[in-house]
Amino acid sequence: MKHYEVEILDAKTREKLCFLDKVEPHATIAEIKNLFTKTHPQWYPAHQSLCLDPKGKSLKDEDVLQKLPVGTTATLYFRDLGAQISWVTVFLTEYAGPLFIYLLFYFRVPFIYSHKYDFTSSRHTVVHLACICHSFHYIKRLLETLFVHRFSHGTMPLRNIFKNCTYYWGFAAWMTYYINHPLYTPPTYGAQQVKLALAIFVICQLGNFSIHMALRDLRPAGSKTRKIPYPSKNPFTWLFLLVSCPNYTYEVGSWIGFAIMTQCLPVALFSLVGFTQVTIWAKGKHRSYLKEFRDYPPLRMPIIPFLL
Repeated sequence: MKHYEVEILDAKTREKLCFLDKVEPHATIAEIKNLFTKTHPQWYPAHQSLCLDPKGKSLKDEDVLQKLPVGTTATLYFRDLGAQISWVTVFLTEYAGPLFIYLLFYFRVPFIYSHKYDFTSSRHTVVHLACICHSFHYIKRLLETLFVHRFSHGTMPLRNIFKNCTYYWGFAAWMTYYINHPLYTPPTYGAQQVKLALAIFVICQLGNFSIHMALRDLRPAGSKTRKIPYPSKNPFTWLFLLVSCPNYTYEVGSWIGFAIMTQCLPVALFSLVGFTQVTIWAKGKHRSYLKEFRDYPPLRMPIIPFLL
């Protein structure tokens, strides 16, 4: 069996960082990263991005050396991804913050509103309902992070957690300040508007959870296997007939329902910003599906049926 020689160069300076002799042909990129770490312990595998081209796309950990377009002397280019943090830690931090912040305003702890309103309760039913819905949403997200989601990548750059938390925590503080404000006024169309919005919120939350469970079942524990998601007997999964990322569709629908329920401008803006971001993610995932699976259903759109 022919062995490979692997040289690893710095993607920026082209300086030779490492030379690996007698590498097995069936060695994966993950195994090469581990060999590289032995000579450069400051760069543990999660720190490393290995590419075939200095400005190219990072190779996947599961890529096999002999299946790459390289000769028996392979040149790989290294980029330092920087300090990393696990996705689970990121999500738990992102989601615990809004839950805690919202409740601070809901219970009107001192120094938030006027002193005379400390620890008082709103007289409007929709305020209490909004707190229940908001808390349910983030408790659901926390539990899904712990028990449902299976991540294809174990870590992400540490710097991202500051950006993500600023987004989630900042918007949570902005919307809860107004919803729980002593001068807050209920929606224009009263109970009818609140009931309709609550129905939208609940349906979309159930749909979002159903899609997360369906996606979880596609990937066995510890695997990075990718399959085409299809509808099941669960009616909430039938949206897979029309869109590639129905979990994002339901997510946006939940926040639209919450915005209608509270009739609060910061919630509407949060929904709009969130929709913009998940649309970018959905389009990327949709393109990935089309590239990877030749038999991918042609009628599907990224996030909105027939439109987007």
